[in-house]
Amino acid sequence: MAKLNVSANRMENLKLKKRLGLAKRGHKLLKDKQDELMRNFLDLIDTIRGLRNRTEDVLIAGLQRFTMATCELSPDRQKQLFAYPGVRFQLEVETKRLMNLRVPVFKSSIEGNPLAYSLRETDPEVDFALREIAAALELLLKLAEAEKKMSLLADELDKTRRRVNALEYILIPDLRDTIKYITQKLDELERGNLTRLMKVKELIEKER
Repeated sequence: MAKLNVSANRMENLKLKKRLGLAKRGHKLLKDKQDELMRNFLDLIDTIRGLRNRTEDVLIAGLQRFTMATCELSPDRQKQLFAYPGVRFQLEVETKRLMNLRVPVFKSSIEGNPLAYSLRETDPEVDFALREIAAALELLLKLAEAEKKMSLLADELDKTRRRVNALEYILIPDLRDTIKYITQKLDELERGNLTRLMKVKELIEKER
């Protein structure tokens, strides 16, 4: 621990005690914030794990179904049938507050006809495959939103942890050591003054 470079007087001691009180209150608030951030972070980890597994399952199933449904079509014919998308995808990014953070919220919309290809030349399974792929896309957006939120929470958690540690292990101990040092100095001065007063009193009594 280190003593702060301040004058050893009563006024400075009083200021340091006020700073110590503020530092303790700030430490408690930051500790509560850290605990709440950690709770949200751990909840988000479980959410992301479930989302990722579900997204992978739906996407793989959709791609496998699409592959099986179009395997009899030549690559050139597939390009001709699916070259021009029948839908227009739009993505809007909004934000909402989570504690003191602004986290993203993704909102998507699809306009048009997703079945804008020859139904006569394609297997009906293609329709189901594209629906599964569209569902996977929605899950991917939710996953991206959750992972971005987790990244922001992780950064804020790290900053808060460093502030908590700075208060707990540096500032508060330094303030305590400095207050203790000044208090000891003031006590020494008081004892010295008392000793001098007693000697003066003795001298006065002797002169009488």
